[in-house]
Amino acid sequence: MSIRGIFPIDKWDFKSESILMDLPPEDFALLTANKTEQFYSKGEIIFREAAYPAGIFYLVEGKVKKYKVDNEGREHIIYVANQGELIGYHAILAEDRYPDSASALEKSRIAFIPKEDFLNTLQQSAVLSKRLLKTLSHEFAVLTNSLSVFAQKSARERLALQLIVLREKYKVNFQPGMPVEINISRDDLASIAGTARENAVRILTEFKAAGIIETKGRKIIVHDVNQLIKIANY
Repeated sequence: MSIRGIFPIDKWDFKSESILMDLPPEDFALLTANKTEQFYSKGEIIFREAAYPAGIFYLVEGKVKKYKVDNEGREHIIYVANQGELIGYHAILAEDRYPDSASALEKSRIAFIPKEDFLNTLQQSAVLSKRLLKTLSHEFAVLTNSLSVFAQKSARERLALQLIVLREKYKVNFQPGMPVEINISRDDLASIAGTARENAVRILTEFKAAGIIETKGRKIIVHDVNQLIKIANY
């Protein structure tokens, strides 16, 4: 089922896939004149926090996690980028190093666009400039929303909420009534929800007993998204 109208999914999605959608052909050609593509295996690093950016990345297929690592070496996932999204452009716009790291959540095909081509296109394309500004404003709203939720909600509510968001990201050729499989490790799920792995596993077991989800190995199949929405109490 679609959750639009019963859950504000737009407040949880960066929507950067709209940046390149229907870009004027001349702008798109300029941007992608020297692009290259590479396959990344699950867990393979795309860029690391504090490195200098050489370009931006366009997610052709797959999913990527953006995260920060604390002083004890623990990952804290900030965002899961989906097919069609751009990553890595914030550091170039800020003329700074990468503020976070990125790695593939699953086998992914990613295009690399050199920094010079990105900046040159940005200078010449009013459409691209306007879209980037709009996207950056929306991303700030998404991150602000996430911070407020983490401060106010329980681990159970946060986990339910993140399962709702991930369900939307893992829809492939979706038809009404189809179950959605979320293929994610328990460590990554716990990191996204801001809780310990053991706690995440315990909550998933509760959801499974209630018939809300089903698990097959690392896969989580959502059967009752309405119940997750109620638990998330958003």
